[in-house]
Amino acid sequence: MEDRTPTPEHHRDYDTIQTVGVLGAGSWGTALAKVLADKGYRVRLWVHESDLVQDINTRHENTLYLPGFTLPPTLTATHSIPEALDGCDMILSVSPSHVLRQVISQAAPYIPVGVPIVSASKGIENESLMLVSEILQDVLPIRCHPYLAYLSGPSFAKEVASEMATAVVIASYSHQLAVKIQHVFHAPFFRTYTSQDVIGVEVGGALKNVIAIAAGVAAGLGLGYNAMAAVITRGLNEIARLAVRLGANPLTLQGLSGMGDLVLTCTGSLSRNRTVGYKLGQGQTIEEILGEMREVAEGFHTSRAVHDLAARLGVDMPIATEVYNVLHRGKRAQEAMQDLLARQLKEEMSLYG
Repeated sequence: MEDRTPTPEHHRDYDTIQTVGVLGAGSWGTALAKVLADKGYRVRLWVHESDLVQDINTRHENTLYLPGFTLPPTLTATHSIPEALDGCDMILSVSPSHVLRQVISQAAPYIPVGVPIVSASKGIENESLMLVSEILQDVLPIRCHPYLAYLSGPSFAKEVASEMATAVVIASYSHQLAVKIQHVFHAPFFRTYTSQDVIGVEVGGALKNVIAIAAGVAAGLGLGYNAMAAVITRGLNEIARLAVRLGANPLTLQGLSGMGDLVLTCTGSLSRNRTVGYKLGQGQTIEEILGEMREVAEGFHTSRAVHDLAARLGVDMPIATEVYNVLHRGKRAQEAMQDLLARQLKEEMSLYG
């Protein structure tokens, strides 16, 4: 996959960052906004739901997506994208992947020149099969491309908001930019690493949600720890296969945005994607499950894109394929697991299957 990012002519002095505009007030966007506000930055949080703005500004709490956590007074909410971005020194984009293009298109005219744009969204766009990095490069003017970075890794929003120990990775084609953003986000409980493998970090963050649904199915069916370990391990193999085909470094998938995020999302009770799979394994329909959920389970949307992208590239991804069949083709979860176990015997290690 070609890197279309131009070489930056300059970077702002990131030590002088004072105001951050955050696009997306779900649990993850709010938790990251809290991290920055607690560090002393002025944070303007763009909220899609207009009635939630008043709660955040008066009660200092995101009562819809992150209830129970007090937000600092330096964090203010707005329903206006231009207001959120006006005069900001950095932008944090945390919209769900299936609405990212729409939100960024609306924001593009208001992005100040030379500010870093950090994406914490994970997923693949169904229509174009683009990763988040490609969507941003497609939508944003070329002047913004040198300032793009991507935050990923094993990080439940509630644990971050509770200041529980967390480690993430900041990826950018510009090492200088990644290091600067690393220092912006780093906190005593929030450790940050850098990477220049944008594709690997993006693929790991997107596909772990699909594999987590399969892990949830295994748990819901009562298949035990052996099955869970198999799903995680073979799922990582599938993720690495697709990532390498797209040009990623396979070592990236052994890191925080690969194995780290995969283990967390497959085993943690706070995982929305694992919960979707668990309820499928318990016999609920996908329509019933999604109807009960307040926030997006990214794996539902990403499963279709992964299925189509793997078919386009000729990458063998049996677990992801069965997740797609269960979510979008009406296949029973029990039957999907049986079909995975009955597949033709193969050699274990292959990045090009």
